Amino acid sequence: MLKLSNMREQIILGADEKGKFTGEYFPNSVGHTGEGKPHLAITVQIYNSKGELLLQKRKHKIFNNIWDMTASTHPLHQEDGIDETFEEASLRALDVEYSIKGVNLRNLGGFNYFAKYEEHCENEHDFLLIGEYSGEVKLDPEVGYSYKWMPKLDFLKDVEENPENYTPWTIEGAKLLKEKGFFD
Repeated sequence: MLKLSNMREQIILGADEKGKFTGEYFPNSVGHTGEGKPHLAITVQIYNSKGELLLQKRKHKIFNNIWDMTASTHPLHQEDGIDETFEEASLRALDVEYSIKGVNLRNLGGFNYFAKYEEHCENEHDFLLIGEYSGEVKLDPEVGYSYKWMPKLDFLKDVEENPENYTPWTIEGAKLLKEKGFFD
């Protein structure tokens, strides 16, 4: 299993503004410094049978110690020369970050966003995958400070009223969830 600490310089996949792979591969650092290069990313939102969302207070180089959706990652170009699928990357992130396995995921589509802080940036076409899970949660302390389950309507209201408490991709992901009728 690839630990997140070993992924900082993994090869990620370039993307155009519609989220289509451009055929370009580059190190993680190239995608996240200066103005970065647009690349593919994945955000996973887990919800439970009570209608609550699993959120993480993420350890992150740029957006540290603020709330994020359940898991975030990039589809990686692996040593065997094969690119991870969105589902493979999402399941890897859930396993590495929480030891969660076997979740059925649904891809809701993607969104573009750019966020900069000093010399670092996020320049991503981020796909949002969601899935239901009501089992045990064990957050890896290397990737997050804490986690919580939050009622989905409380989450939507808080993201809209207090966006500074959330990662930029969580704010955009909440808009996509709303657009797709997740909160209805």
